Amino acid sequence: MAEAMTIAGKPGRGDGLFHALCFSAAMVLMATLAGLIVALFIGGWPALSHFGIGFFTSSTWDPVADEYGAAGPIVGTLITAFFAMVLALPLAVGIAVFLVEFCPQRIAHWVAVAVELLAGIPSIVYGMWGLFVLAPWFAEHVQMPIIMNAEPGSLMERLFMGVPNGANIFTASLILAIMVLPYIATVFRELLLSVPTHMREAAYGMGCTPFEVTTSIMLPYIRKSAIGAVMLGLGRALGETMAVTFIIGNSHAFPQSLFDSGSTIASTIANEFTEATGDMHVSALIALGLVLFAITFTTLAAARLLLGKERV
Repeated sequence: MAEAMTIAGKPGRGDGLFHALCFSAAMVLMATLAGLIVALFIGGWPALSHFGIGFFTSSTWDPVADEYGAAGPIVGTLITAFFAMVLALPLAVGIAVFLVEFCPQRIAHWVAVAVELLAGIPSIVYGMWGLFVLAPWFAEHVQMPIIMNAEPGSLMERLFMGVPNGANIFTASLILAIMVLPYIATVFRELLLSVPTHMREAAYGMGCTPFEVTTSIMLPYIRKSAIGAVMLGLGRALGETMAVTFIIGNSHAFPQSLFDSGSTIASTIANEFTEATGDMHVSALIALGLVLFAITFTTLAAARLLLGKERV
């Protein structure tokens, strides 16, 4: 027995190798990240140094004149991601609560599988569906009636003016909402399932309604982890490329309304990188990639900060 305890207390012969392999894996990841940042910075520096702050404030994007401003794609990226989260988050929470609290168990499993399968659909399929199905239907049944009934000079006209072709900021946000919905709903469902059963049963025993149990017990219990679910969806919305490229209209100007055409950083890079021949054009696109990286990093850092405050 003593000999066994002695052997168990000694480090194994492979522990040093195992430690070295784990350390190497971590360093490879950090080196890859650092290399990516350096490559983006070096590639985008000619455009950033040439245009200066105007690269971030100007919406002029003219490859013929070699003038590039990233304000339009940056604003489009932030707007579409914001509206996608506004549309997707309530639906995701509702789906998760329904599957955990109200749906019969024999059905809940298959509904959850169906929701998870939505996450596996390629983004280009969403884009093609949006272009050939959603955009024409939206233009005929939503966009045209709103535009026709908006009074000239009214707030409604300013919010919803645009070419009635269905390819605009709002439909791109709608596509993004559909794409991020399964990710958020699946994570929220797993989080709600982690709520101890006795807490819900005690609340019901005190006479609480399902709404009160959900809002007073379950959602506060998963509050900290829910931030991670939201950021997972937001990260997908910020970086989505092909689906948005199909449906957003691809205009580099500032969007003037929800039904106006626009662009995102990812869609601009996807549209123009293969056709970029000038050095400044390529540098501007790489600088856009650096900006997208910075936006995503800032979002994740903010989420980490919020989680840190919750722990305190």
